[in-house]
Amino acid sequence: MMDVSGVGFPSKVPWKMMSAEELENQYCPSRWVVRLGAEESLRTYLQIGIEATRRARAARKSLLHVPYGDGEGEKVDIYFPDESAEALPFFLFFHGGYWQSGSKDESAFMVDPLTAQGVAVVIVAYDIAPKGTLDQMVDQVTRSVAFVQKRYPSNKGIYLCGHSAGAHLAAMMLLANWTKHGVTPNLKGFFLVSGVFDLEPIVYTSQNVALQLTLPCVKESGKPRLKSSMMWTTLKSLRI
Repeated sequence: MMDVSGVGFPSKVPWKMMSAEELENQYCPSRWVVRLGAEESLRTYLQIGIEATRRARAARKSLLHVPYGDGEGEKVDIYFPDESAEALPFFLFFHGGYWQSGSKDESAFMVDPLTAQGVAVVIVAYDIAPKGTLDQMVDQVTRSVAFVQKRYPSNKGIYLCGHSAGAHLAAMMLLANWTKHGVTPNLKGFFLVSGVFDLEPIVYTSQNVALQLTLPCVKESGKPRLKSSMMWTTLKSLRI
């Protein structure tokens, strides 16, 4: 058994009773795929996303690789319904991948059905780890939402959706300081799909090699006491 007794969580939470091997398995969901196997399932999932994005870019009116900031990775793809309208609802999607894989260029699988219903779709890119830290990702996602609101101020509502790590980033928008960004987005709804919200167990898995998350209550020699303060605020504040 691991010695992972921490501060801020009940002492008998299930993951703290797991062996290191079992915890690693729980946080590697691709290992659970029986029919295809881990590697093949990841390749299949990636190919489906790439093909769906290719079709969306070919068939739908779009603005691709639109910068919402100065960083190389700070881009969005915007897809529009066929019929023009002065005001549209906007659906923003943040891809998953444990904050260290995935791309907007393979994530437009929902574009066709949503644009067919008169919804504009925005696929957001952000700098994944190890290039980006979790705090940087949260800041980028925040600025992408502010960008959409400023560019389309007459929108009929902004709906945020994220999958896995992207769901965590979407949830962080509930805590954003919009005054800092000079705009209050017209947020109407959240769709948090298979979100990862309890981040403490990740510290003890191989997923943390790229993320480099550290516990806020543990001082480590030669390292910052806290690498990503925002995520811990989320854990304390959200009841999802």
